[in-house]
Amino acid sequence: MPRLVLGSASPRRAALLRELGAEFTVCASDVPEVIGAAEPAEAFARRMARQKGSAVAEARAGAWVLSADTIVVVDGVVLGKPADADDARHMLKRLSGRLHDVLTAVALIAPDGQLAAELLVRSAVEFRPLTATEIDDYVAGGEPLDKAGAYGVQGGAAAFVAGVSGSYSNVVGLPLDEVRDLLERFALLPRRTRPRPRAAER
Repeated sequence: MPRLVLGSASPRRAALLRELGAEFTVCASDVPEVIGAAEPAEAFARRMARQKGSAVAEARAGAWVLSADTIVVVDGVVLGKPADADDARHMLKRLSGRLHDVLTAVALIAPDGQLAAELLVRSAVEFRPLTATEIDDYVAGGEPLDKAGAYGVQGGAAAFVAGVSGSYSNVVGLPLDEVRDLLERFALLPRRTRPRPRAAER
């Protein structure tokens, strides 16, 4: 298998990628996540995924680099990682009782440093109404501080979620079905054996 590098420090993304059976190393980037003035949410997520991947590719020449960026969007406003506990509380209050979108952009950088492919997956998440005590207790645990939208759907915020439409793993940080297809296309994962259709009974 060609060398694959996950350009992310997220343990959640690494765990998801391992679920696919991929062999990879990890190298995080330090690209600042700053949205441009009037930059659309999808364009921002795609740009961040590409820039993170390109930065890692410079450090890991000759390897394939898979990078991703996840953002939460509510009322057209992008919610990234909270700056502090107060910012996390503000985000969670904004999401309380609301439907919002989670967008994950994925970029694959080839060994020559060029963008080989990219994709973007959108999931819809609905929160039930949250009490101030629930929000305070969750923030006090520290979990929201390194997560887009100030919550982790696979962690303590699971109890906040009334429903998810679309890819659940996308909300965690990596859309597994789409990433599997991407890695198979570039021979970074062996292709799955498709079951043969049964012959029609006579």
